Amino acid sequence: MAFRFETSARVRRHDPKSTLSRRPDEALPFVGARVEAGNGLLLDTCVYIDQMQGRTPQVLDHLIAIRVVNHSAVAVQELLQTVGVLDPGDPRSKTAIAAIKTAVDAMPPHRLFTPDLDTLAVAAIYAGILCRTQGYAKDDRMRALHDCTLFVQAMRLGLTVLTRSVRDFDVLLQLRPRGRVLFYR
Repeated sequence: MAFRFETSARVRRHDPKSTLSRRPDEALPFVGARVEAGNGLLLDTCVYIDQMQGRTPQVLDHLIAIRVVNHSAVAVQELLQTVGVLDPGDPRSKTAIAAIKTAVDAMPPHRLFTPDLDTLAVAAIYAGILCRTQGYAKDDRMRALHDCTLFVQAMRLGLTVLTRSVRDFDVLLQLRPRGRVLFYR
């Protein structure tokens, strides 16, 4: 099927036309003290970073152990950008790059998904809406595009995004309540 602008542009009907506020934690889906089986997860880049730095809560490690974990080319792209950003002269860079290599190499190919053109187009429009309505600075616009791409990709695959990025993904859930996100701290 060929790409059609009109199909992607229809997402503008979700435009809130004003700034959305972050909802209280009680109104959001957070990982609880007890984990249980459920649908598959699509990991946000922050999950990999927290794992590499040993900062994931134990309950999150249990959740990842019992759920089907999926990966996105978006997260791979963000992790590899870090490889390029790291200063080759800094002795810590070698360790960080090795950790990123290990994380990326551990992603099973059958669980690694690349967003298609329709996903990218819809995500771009959502990102534009968020940048405008939420007043994102230029530095935040690429992050918004990546988050929107991950969110739309998860919706299309029937997965739940696992993230600690509450502010950004709460706004996406308000735009598209049928999306699924699970937050952690």
